[in-house]
Formats: sequence, C-alpha cells, structure tokens
Amino acid sequence: MLKIAKKDLASLFALIKESGELYLPVKVAEQTNFAAYEDGAEFDLDTLKSVKSPKDVFFPQSETLYTCKNEGKTIKITPEELVDQPFVVFGMKACDVGGIEVLDRVFLSDPVDSFYAARRAHGTIVALACHEPEESCFCKVFGIDAAEPVADVATWMIGDELYWKALTEKGEALTEKVSSLLTDADEQVVENEKTAIRAIIEKLPYSDLSLEGWNGDAVAEKFDSKLWNELYKPCLACGTCTFVCPTCQCYDIKDYNTGSSVQRYRCWDSCMYSDFTMMAHGNNRTSQMQRFRQRFMHKLVYFPANNDGTYSCVGCGRCVDKCPASLNIVKVIKAFGEKGE
Repeated sequence: MLKIAKKDLASLFALIKESGELYLPVKVAEQTNFAAYEDGAEFDLDTLKSVKSPKDVFFPQSETLYTCKNEGKTIKITPEELVDQPFVVFGMKACDVGGIEVLDRVFLSDPVDSFYAARRAHGTIVALACHEPEESCFCKVFGIDAAEPVADVATWMIGDELYWKALTEKGEALTEKVSSLLTDADEQVVENEKTAIRAIIEKLPYSDLSLEGWNGDAVAEKFDSKLWNELYKPCLACGTCTFVCPTCQCYDIKDYNTGSSVQRYRCWDSCMYSDFTMMAHGNNRTSQMQRFRQRFMHKLVYFPANNDGTYSCVGCGRCVDKCPASLNIVKVIKAFGEKGE
C-alpha cells in the first residue's frame, strides 16, 4: 500500500501526462465530467459522480470511422487511425468500472469492435473508492463494492492523502512510473475506510432493492405485464437516462459532407427515441410504451439472458438523479415487486 499527499496530486498528474493522455474529472461551469487534463484545469475528485459516466473515454459520444473522397474517377476510402498511444483514466468509481465491464461484453465479443478494443488495450484505469456514497446509489444490488473498486489501480481519498494500490500488470507499470511521488502507507487506514464506506451503503434507501423475478428466464412474464402501460406515461422520451448511463451502448452511424469529402461517423443513440433503428419499412417499436419497456427489459432480462446472468445496470443512480419525470430503473423494479409480477 502506497500514498501521496492530496496537495501533490497536480505533480502526480503532470508525471502521468509525460507518457500519455490523462483523463480525470474536470469541473467546468460547475459541472463535473471526465475530460483530457490540461495544466491549470480544475480537477475535481470530491464530487461523487460526474454528470455523464466516463465511458466515453473508451466509447466516444461521436467518432469518425472513415473518410471517403473523390480522386478523379475513383473514391479513396481512408479508415480512421486506431488509438495507439497509452493513456490513463483517473478517478473512475467502482460503478463506472463495472459499466466498462458491461461494454467489454458487447464490444469485445465477436465481431470485435476494433476502435473500442484499441482504447481498452492502451488505457489504464485508476479507480477511486466512494468516500461517502449518496442516497441515489445502489451499486451493492448488482454486486459492486464501492469501497473496493476493481481496476488497474485502486485508490482511496482519506483526509489529506490518497492511498494507492496496484492490482494488475498495467497498474504495476503505472505505479513504477510515478513511484518517486509515492511513499509507504499503513494498510489498516484503508481497511478502516472500507468499513466506514460499507456502513454508509447499508443505510442507503435502495441498498436492499430486490431483483427477485428479474433474470434471463423472465422474458414472457415481464414482457406481457400490464404494468408497462402505466409506468411509461410520465416518460418524455428525452433520452437523458441513456446518455448519462455507464452501460448504454446503442449508437447510430451517419454520413457528414465536409464539402470536400464524406465522413462516416458513429454517435450515441437512444432506444427511447421514436426514430431509433428506423428503417425503410418503419420501426418495430411504434409506441413510447414499447420503447420504455425495451430499455428496462434489456437491462434486467435480455442482457442477463445472453451474458451469464450479468445485468446491464451498475446501480450508479444517475438516472435516479437526472430523469426530469422521476422515472428510473429503481421505480420499475419496485413497481413490479409491489405488484408481485
């Protein structure tokens, strides 16, 4: 176990940046999100959750796939170069690391997404334990331990010091690079912190949320429930829940005319939108109820059915915090539990 004084974190970040890009929570206009760190930026490790999850470091909100350009009578197609330089993502919470593990199951399965795979291969994740989880958190329900994040490096902010523990070969390599700034630490201090964090989690309102009845075998039972006809009604179809979610992976592919070439790019999309998966014949989900049902059936039934029981939710609570209509996965789970369906 190692540690570094909080006041020396700027020096740590500068040292990490010497060998590659560094992404960490940055505050801009009172909003904290993960971004490439630049000297003088206001980094923010105190805010529990960034507005959006840091998944876009590995799965960007928008990225060019290739460019087409006329050259005489031929069309030249130039694929976008894959990430080939190391980078570090610092400060991810355990739930967000869990979100990346969900994305791994999607993008690293055959056929492998080469853009995502390149970022995962070159990225090192430094996770930060949650010092004081909030009322909207329910990661424990999905087997995630906010007190002990599983990443390349696990860290804990305790008082005026950051405690550091490498967990993988990538983590060991990063630790070696910054070893000049780290000193030996008492592991018992971290054990005490873990105990305190878990005690807070036990008191949170959603920590005992039951997933009974939600699994890969419940397709017909849940799909045919009449509860969806009532639950969906406040939904505004704004897509906020999907864009802040660490596990949502839907995207669209579009073309952009630059004037001298055409860029094919992909961008996040939302299953809550009426034109999602729109084709020439139309859309196979023609009502907002169907789209609302699809989102939660995917996370709680379809995904575990195809991924060894793993749910496509990590209990980060962002949808609880951000939905303007107070609709979220907790409300759905509770509604079915109360009705015994």
